[in-house]
Amino acid sequence: MPNSEIVKLAAGQLEVELSPSTGGGICKFGWFENGRRTPILRESHSAATSVLELASFPLVPFVNRIRGGRFTFRGREVALRPNMAGDPSPLHGQGWLARWQAEATGTQAAELHFRHEPGEWPWRYEAVQLVSLDERGLSLSLVCRNLSDEAMPCGLGQHPYFNCTGATRLDTQVATAWEIDEQVLPVRQVPAAGRFGLRDRQVCGQQLDHGFGDWSGAARMTDPSWPFELILSSPTARFFQLYSPESGGIFVAEPVTHANAALNEPEERWAELGLRVLEPGEEMRLDMRLEVAAR
Repeated sequence: MPNSEIVKLAAGQLEVELSPSTGGGICKFGWFENGRRTPILRESHSAATSVLELASFPLVPFVNRIRGGRFTFRGREVALRPNMAGDPSPLHGQGWLARWQAEATGTQAAELHFRHEPGEWPWRYEAVQLVSLDERGLSLSLVCRNLSDEAMPCGLGQHPYFNCTGATRLDTQVATAWEIDEQVLPVRQVPAAGRFGLRDRQVCGQQLDHGFGDWSGAARMTDPSWPFELILSSPTARFFQLYSPESGGIFVAEPVTHANAALNEPEERWAELGLRVLEPGEEMRLDMRLEVAAR
């Protein structure tokens, strides 16, 4: 199958369109009822040519930012160039900006592959994304395997965009939040209270771009205009990232395995901050489920 083709999956009232060649991302995820289609995720309207206009995309082999694009790992200094206009700190790894290959597809499942050869990120790895759809929701499994002959730091995440209005609510449990500077980098960890509290709160237009720790692993999202409610879950993600621009219209709720800028911290803190070190041949996995329940 040519890599530029859109891959379509369908089950019951749900339909997904994937764009392997655009960061291995999702173009559309929608609900059909009585001849009417309601988007579940924000939809791409640009023929899937820009990953930042997709509905969702995978993050591998790290999530969020590396301060100044530099970190040190076991005596090696790694330097990465910026990968998003206007941001001096590279973010989200290489997978979201790469072409993936659809190795296997069916009517309700697809398997996408991406292999990274050593470069600025000096380790070889393979990422595999298993996408499956059933009548109750969408499941994503993202795996990263270290193909190098030496240890490699690794972290994973998913980056789904949701539409929102002033009535959209998010309900989830987190214990801590990171305050950020003008470059969206963490400066201080604080209790998740007040504007950082995420229990049954309005989520649209909140001027948030923050990371949260000790996440419960599940988040409920509702809106009176939706014919469904959504449950986002990820049993392997201890951290949660929420982006809610002041302009409103959309928000991003990311299950992630490690904290923002964790690679800039000493390796002794990596386990606490969620980063893994993969030995040669070792792999790690992030599972995400988006359950769609009719109201």
